[in-house]
Amino acid sequence: MTKIKSLKVNHTSLPSFLSKRNIIIYCVVIVLGIVALVVTLNGSKDATFEQDFHISDTSTVSRIFLADKNNHIADLVRTINSEGDTCWTVDNGEPASQPLVDLLLETLNTMRIRQQVNKNAIANIIKDISASSVKVEVYQEGYFINWFNGALKLFPRQKLTNTYFVGRETQDQMATFMYREGDKVPYVIHIPGFRGNITPRFTTVPYAWRSHQIVALNVQAIERIELAITDAPNESFAVYRQGDDFAMERTATHAPVQFDTARVAQLILSMKNLNFDEYAAVVPNSNMDTSFREGERSILTITDTAGVSHQVK
Repeated sequence: MTKIKSLKVNHTSLPSFLSKRNIIIYCVVIVLGIVALVVTLNGSKDATFEQDFHISDTSTVSRIFLADKNNHIADLVRTINSEGDTCWTVDNGEPASQPLVDLLLETLNTMRIRQQVNKNAIANIIKDISASSVKVEVYQEGYFINWFNGALKLFPRQKLTNTYFVGRETQDQMATFMYREGDKVPYVIHIPGFRGNITPRFTTVPYAWRSHQIVALNVQAIERIELAITDAPNESFAVYRQGDDFAMERTATHAPVQFDTARVAQLILSMKNLNFDEYAAVVPNSNMDTSFREGERSILTITDTAGVSHQVK
């Protein structure tokens, strides 16, 4: 009789790719991925505050919100203008002064801890900062997932990355007391190589951040510049494009005028970056009312080749 050999079947065996060793590896990878995600989402403070108190990459800064104890607010927002260029606005869309914004970004990038506040002075400095300081919120563009030194970036977002409280200047006028939200103590902050303190750079006066630019046109974009003098219309004149050159006329009669080429060239070139000195925010209302009641003495109108006019009275 032929003997039938019994077969042993191991019902608990696993496919090769699900071996115990591979399962352990997969679990480790998943755990490490979760840890990396948590660190990315929550951020982590370096134990060495000397290295991370400043903003290392200001190119990612998309908004800077400044507020003081007197309810003054300046909200700076990075945006894209109609020409596709990056620019900054303040107060719900008013053009901001690019040089001042650049200086603020440079300050955030170059400021460093000069020293910790003396232990005996910490309580008083914190009291001063609580009573009178400028709160500065810095928002930066980033990603929910940013792994492998930026090789994998997913889900863009804007995140509040740092909140500073800017206090008064130090006694030697060479630094500023500042506290960063999340730190245990305030610090003395300075810019290496700069003689002075950085407190004034964090102003909350909205007008101070506004652009002073009236018009910015290249010579090729200028069609006509007209100055109307209300009390002496016969002295009113216009400089206008005539082919590849410019001509000048009296606007009252349209009679051509012989002109000083150098002075007219200076007038035209001034339109490349024409600015005003400051806002009349501190001028008494009575003086303002008197000036406007008398009417404008002159009207400057600059028209570009696209037909858009810019007027200053």
